[in-house]
Amino acid sequence: MYRKSAVTRKTISLLLLCFVTSTVAAQPPEVVTLMSKALTNVPDKEGVMITVEYPPGGADPVHRHNAQAFVYVLEGAVVMQVKGGKEVTLTPGQTFYEGLDDVHVVGRNASLTMPAKMLVFLVKDKGAPILVPIE
Repeated sequence: MYRKSAVTRKTISLLLLCFVTSTVAAQPPEVVTLMSKALTNVPDKEGVMITVEYPPGGADPVHRHNAQAFVYVLEGAVVMQVKGGKEVTLTPGQTFYEGLDDVHVVGRNASLTMPAKMLVFLVKDKGAPILVPIE
């Protein structure tokens, strides 16, 4: 009887741990627009500067920007990958680039305990969304 109860408790504990871990990993980042400015020398284009803050274990959905994106990591560590590229882990001071046609397949906080934050500058069509989810 004791053995069966211990096994049941262990199984329930593992299931709860899996649930909590998947819940943490599903948290989206907080995106704050710092500025948006028409590019006067580039017709119909604008520059947009945002910060992206991932909670511990946070991640992006697979997406594209339909823009050129210049990324600078401010805090923590971020794992990034575009379709066809290598997965990289970036730390403060490191950069990443996404082109017009890139599909961002991995974007997540490398830590389950600490937040991560990056600064992103996008050059995109005026009025176009910053992020387009890919299903």
